[in-house]
Amino acid sequence: MKLSVVILNYNVRYFLELCILSVQEAVTNLEAEIIVIDNDSSDGSCAMVRERFPDSILIENKENVGFAKANNQGVAVAKGKYICILNPDTVVAEDTFVNMLEIFKELPSIGMGGPKLISGVGVFHPESKRNIPSPLTSFGRLFRIRIGKVKNYYSDHIPINGIGNVDILVGAFILVKKENYKAVGGFDEDYFMYGEDIDLSYKMKKKGLENYYIGTISVIHYKGESTDRNAEYIKRFYGAMRLFYQKHFKSNWVLDFVVSVGIRLTSVIQSFKNKHKEKRVVDQYYLVSENKELKQKLTNVLQKEVQFISLESAENLGYTNNELIFDNELLSFGEIINAMQRLEKTNMTFKIKPVGCNFMLGSDFSDGKGEVITF
Repeated sequence: MKLSVVILNYNVRYFLELCILSVQEAVTNLEAEIIVIDNDSSDGSCAMVRERFPDSILIENKENVGFAKANNQGVAVAKGKYICILNPDTVVAEDTFVNMLEIFKELPSIGMGGPKLISGVGVFHPESKRNIPSPLTSFGRLFRIRIGKVKNYYSDHIPINGIGNVDILVGAFILVKKENYKAVGGFDEDYFMYGEDIDLSYKMKKKGLENYYIGTISVIHYKGESTDRNAEYIKRFYGAMRLFYQKHFKSNWVLDFVVSVGIRLTSVIQSFKNKHKEKRVVDQYYLVSENKELKQKLTNVLQKEVQFISLESAENLGYTNNELIFDNELLSFGEIINAMQRLEKTNMTFKIKPVGCNFMLGSDFSDGKGEVITF
């Protein structure tokens, strides 16, 4: 088998459905399998997978075993030569995997590859390409200062739409040969959540393999859906960073003390911040579709007139707050992803109505929870 797509889910039932729909389209011309690992969701995710995607392999954990252990479970049963680790709040284009695999053949000593990730409003996620977060790099990021020749946290030397060798890829989408994944021991299960992708990327580098950012391929990552960014998130994230330093960097008590204080200080500050995002007020909804029945349903549920529009006309919309709803019956996932990047502007938000579904979803923020509207 050529490819195994491993999707870890936890209580994001509608985002998972959209994700699997896009993956199904992307593996049409590949010998591939879809593996879903569910970490004890309580929102009907497993029932949905069994009903809508019976050909998928479903692993139902009876407790949340964490990101690393659950993904390792998926890889353990995977039959593909290549593994794609994929978050459930992602959307891929129809040619994503085919193009990624073709590019893999051309890149020397490749360990892992990752695409350009964009938010639900079409904005590039800079964590798609990162440098090793050494203590000094992280210290500079914590306090937003530059320290001599110390590298930035993000790999700014590679253009957003370019292809280049980077230190760290993000775990929302990682493509890797199964043999290389196993050679470095897979995800380190000492990490419960966060830091696993940094650790895995670093182990690849230590093994003499390279990690490549492939900015010619774009994937939506709603990001805020993976977890609530509350005090528990802050605690786990910075705890994971401390674990990474302990495992991979020589101890220096002065630097350890400074970084530890910085982490604690940032954790406290972040835990008091209000992470609630107010829903944006939409002045006008536009539907890219030819379905009159859908237009009327959306007008009823949104309690505001929805107008038909073409992608070409959408480029000329004014500066009121507009929301564009993509009908997946008319537009492919690839067309939707391209349109989001082309139409990205501060007054524009997007929703996707997946084919054969009675809901639409999207996210108005690059780091906030998304919105699901059923009808």
